Amino acid sequence: MKSFLWLILAGFLLLPGVLVRADGLPDLGESDRAALSPQAERRLGEQIMQEIRRDPAYLDDPEVAGYVSRLGQRLASHAEGTRPSFEFFVIKDSMLNAFALPGGYIGVHTGLILAARAESELAAVLAHEISHVTQSHLARLFGKQSQAQLAALLSMAVAILAARSNPDVAIGAALSGQAAGIQQQLNFSRDFEREADRLGLNMLDQAGYDTRGMATFFERMLQFGRLYENNAPGYLRTHPLTTERISDMENRIAQRPYRQVPDSVEFGLVRAKLQAQNGTPGEAVADFTTQLKSGKYSRESDVRFGYAHALLRDNKVAEAEREVAALRRLKLESPLLESLTAQLQLKRRDSASALQTLRAAVQRYPHARALVYALIEAQIGGGEASAALALTQKELQLAPRDSRLHALQAKTFAALGKRLQQHRAQAEAYLVDGLLIPAIEQLELARKADDGDFYALSQVDARLRELKQRRLEELRRDRRQREF
Repeated sequence: MKSFLWLILAGFLLLPGVLVRADGLPDLGESDRAALSPQAERRLGEQIMQEIRRDPAYLDDPEVAGYVSRLGQRLASHAEGTRPSFEFFVIKDSMLNAFALPGGYIGVHTGLILAARAESELAAVLAHEISHVTQSHLARLFGKQSQAQLAALLSMAVAILAARSNPDVAIGAALSGQAAGIQQQLNFSRDFEREADRLGLNMLDQAGYDTRGMATFFERMLQFGRLYENNAPGYLRTHPLTTERISDMENRIAQRPYRQVPDSVEFGLVRAKLQAQNGTPGEAVADFTTQLKSGKYSRESDVRFGYAHALLRDNKVAEAEREVAALRRLKLESPLLESLTAQLQLKRRDSASALQTLRAAVQRYPHARALVYALIEAQIGGGEASAALALTQKELQLAPRDSRLHALQAKTFAALGKRLQQHRAQAEAYLVDGLLIPAIEQLELARKADDGDFYALSQVDARLRELKQRRLEELRRDRRQREF
């Protein structure tokens, strides 16, 4: 990940509602939860997400992101405490880490997904992060800080985390003696960690996962941190683990009935797909070839699925199709397999077969949003823009805040030559992602289009006035905050 993304995250990690650990501070009580309103937290989170989405490290893969989101939402539905509207996303980074931002945004690194040996282990990390959010830990922590103190902590945190992200920069050289005190505040209090452990464990149990996943994954990270102290997982830097905490987890788990929970098919396939993206295409192919020859795997279908994706990366379409055939002989049933099949058909420029595959897959897996996206794209590319438009309109009724659907609708209107509607749809896509200024710019372009009737132009004008008023209110609010 680019260093500037780390600085963005660092810049907000000390603000209320963001999950940064602070050692030794007492529970500040319920009254401090109002230090930053839920609306302000959400706005702050949206501002950070604008930068994250622009970074190349942001994983714009609807299959992987969709899986993590479904896993997170399943857990969050069993969370105790205040539940914001959670949004889960994935960062392409080999570091074992997960983090949360204001307003319920939770990110997980691909490295952590690959390091999880069981789905319950990945779920454990997400449950822990969700618990920090629902308990408003940082809002409680900083509720008693003055604005001046927050500003000082903010600037120091940027320097500390910048030094952390670059092992060649010594923290001592980057900061004055005052930084030592700030450094301690980059870790949550032990009480907060225990609370997140306890609530996360309950969440895991109620969501139907194996609670042992929390203890096994955290124990493995702790051992790794001891062996490679100078290269400890990023998660340990902001989530300090102790043997006492792990013992407490194990004691709580021992009091619960034993329950063995098999991994979902999707968990293994998503991990295999991510593994296929590592290294060069040739290296990925060689890695999966070695795995298949060794026979050391828990699920053959996972390895063959990853192998097929690696072959696709390496432009070896015929070999990848042979792996897909092998997967069907193994009776693998998954929307991810249908998506891969269509990708290979499109690679062969067989759009008719790809459309047939995707139509059947959407009928079979109507809730697999990634398949819907793929079908719309294939319809646009295959000269079926009218069908694509009908599908986007149908799906937007079910998911009106899906920015990708709005963007695909804009692409569909462009294919149909409807410029006003194109810019109008793109404005809504930007708006869902919190990009108010680009949304206004798109509506201005819609007004200048010469293909709209009086009714459509009136709708554009009304929406434009609304967004400009919203922008004016934002500027006034920012001015008041600066004066305060």
